[in-house]
Amino acid sequence: MNKITTPDHDAPEQIAWQGDWIVAKTRGRWEYVSRARSIRAAVILAVDDGHVLLVEQYRVPLGRRCLELPAGLVGDDHGSADEGPLAAAGRELEEETGFRAGTLEDAGEFFSSPGMVSESFTMVIASDLTKTGDGGGVEGEDIIVHRVPVEGIEQYIADRRADGLAMDVKLLLLLGSGMLSRAA
Repeated sequence: MNKITTPDHDAPEQIAWQGDWIVAKTRGRWEYVSRARSIRAAVILAVDDGHVLLVEQYRVPLGRRCLELPAGLVGDDHGSADEGPLAAAGRELEEETGFRAGTLEDAGEFFSSPGMVSESFTMVIASDLTKTGDGGGVEGEDIIVHRVPVEGIEQYIADRRADGLAMDVKLLLLLGSGMLSRAA
């Protein structure tokens, strides 16, 4: 393994600001954010009978609606600090989409924007899905569920972008990696 030679590596981490969910930090020349209380996220790639489940919701930082894979925080509810990523993924999938997974597979840890955010997420592949309700999230989330054929997903994403929706970077999984074929 290579020795770390970045001058900021050994600088002390300092908290510039802290809220209930986000912490702004500095280390040397770097400014970045992390989740408060070491909360992580679970992102779910759910494929049901040749269709992938996507969600659409308004994202305040973007000022518009965004098309995303279902996702949620791990251990964010009071009394759930011991919740694991698979349990959180199962809970969030059902809350957001109205589908329950018979099988949840941990596909690894990923970092969404490592030059600016220290947050990681666990990618979870959900299969053996059963419809249990309408989804839509918990109160105030206003989530729209999209069940999109895997065949033609590229055009669907392009059409939603043309409609003005923001696109979550994790949708790149559907466009170019082997992750989708692994889930189908």
